[in-house]
Amino acid sequence: MNNEKTFVILTPGFPSSEHDSTCLPMQQNLIRKLKEVRPDLNIVVLSFQYPYHKNPYKWHDICVIPFNGKNRGGLTRLLLRKRVNSELKKINSEGSIAGLLSFWYNECAWIGKKFADAHSLTHRCWILGQDAKKQNTSPRRLKPNGYELIALSDFVRDEFRKNHGVEPRHIVPAAIDALEFDKYDGIKNIDIVAAGSLIPLKQYTVFVEIVSALQKTLPGVRALLIGDGPDRKQLERMIKKSGLKQNLVITGELPHKQVLDCMQKATLFLHPSSYEGFGVVCLEALYAGAHVISFCKPMKKEIPQWHTVETKEEMLAKAFMLLRNRPFRVERVLPYSIEDQAKSMLEIFGL
Repeated sequence: MNNEKTFVILTPGFPSSEHDSTCLPMQQNLIRKLKEVRPDLNIVVLSFQYPYHKNPYKWHDICVIPFNGKNRGGLTRLLLRKRVNSELKKINSEGSIAGLLSFWYNECAWIGKKFADAHSLTHRCWILGQDAKKQNTSPRRLKPNGYELIALSDFVRDEFRKNHGVEPRHIVPAAIDALEFDKYDGIKNIDIVAAGSLIPLKQYTVFVEIVSALQKTLPGVRALLIGDGPDRKQLERMIKKSGLKQNLVITGELPHKQVLDCMQKATLFLHPSSYEGFGVVCLEALYAGAHVISFCKPMKKEIPQWHTVETKEEMLAKAFMLLRNRPFRVERVLPYSIEDQAKSMLEIFGL
């Protein structure tokens, strides 16, 4: 037995290698920064569903133990829980667990809280968005207290309180790592960018409709939609039907670095999602020097160059106004840094 303290992170998925830039970029930046801020702290990541293998590996000198759950249910899910619990017992027996942090209030929080309660350890769950919705049954079954809960934003905190009757006592906002960005060359040759999973929740049909409306007044408007998903074919049909093939391109999924490069070339970033805990892509776009327009307002305080609207018509009007009034001064906006995020998380655990 040794006296090395171990900080355990429980997550549904994690990058399969140091080159996997698209898997939970904010979470991987946080974990990397935790190690940088506290190099003496042993960090172990337990990844439930992805990668699709069971071979432990090192990621930036951090031990990652995958369980290859593949989001399967039934007996496979019960066996997964048993394997994770056994691994937690092993880690705890080899030293001492300084704390357990789970991402999203679902299965990871379930196992983390149960284990922590049974062994008198500290568990906190970072509520990251849709897990704050009323449809999530885990909070009602586990009955957490507010001190166990960390909200990603003011919006997430208020949603969780409204839907589950418990107010998270901590807020650790979304953040970005400014070092990921190349030096800005001053060239803005893309009018509008959007980025994310092409799913109904994100409402990219609204994005296509806004580009179509802008094209009638600004025929040379250039837009990129970065991402992939089940809505892609529908969106491509809309683009063809609206005569936008010369104006709007769906790029598919791109490496994270390439997404940031596209943002730096964009004047506007549109985020038409109907629900969002705190879109990291919006923070990335702000630091890339773009103006952001969204339906969701994550924090109560105003953030420069982030415009919140309520309707599609308002989003269109704001986009047209900003594009018409170019050129305006390009400024990088950094509301929340990844270093501050890491320090806040460590402070919550008393580390």
